[in-house]
Amino acid sequence: MANQTFTRDELRKYNGQNGAAAYIAIDGIVYDVTHSPAWKNGIHHGYQAGYDLTDALYKVSPHKDRVLANLPKVGTLVGEEWDCDIS
Repeated sequence: MANQTFTRDELRKYNGQNGAAAYIAIDGIVYDVTHSPAWKNGIHHGYQAGYDLTDALYKVSPHKDRVLANLPKVGTLVGEEWDCDIS
């Protein structure tokens, strides 16, 4: 895994829009979903890349964390702000 760290504000820059990479955080680990066909333009089933989606993954997603093994890890989410806010 890369040693890059992200605050919530920094993670939001990686939303998959306008040519930006698409990153999501799960359990404090930041994953690159840029090249995942399921994340076209940084959006997957109404969820936008650039956020901590831990709650959505475990509470809503049918696949839970099985898909994470196939995604590149790019860093970690730091600070008190990894509270899963997707607003």
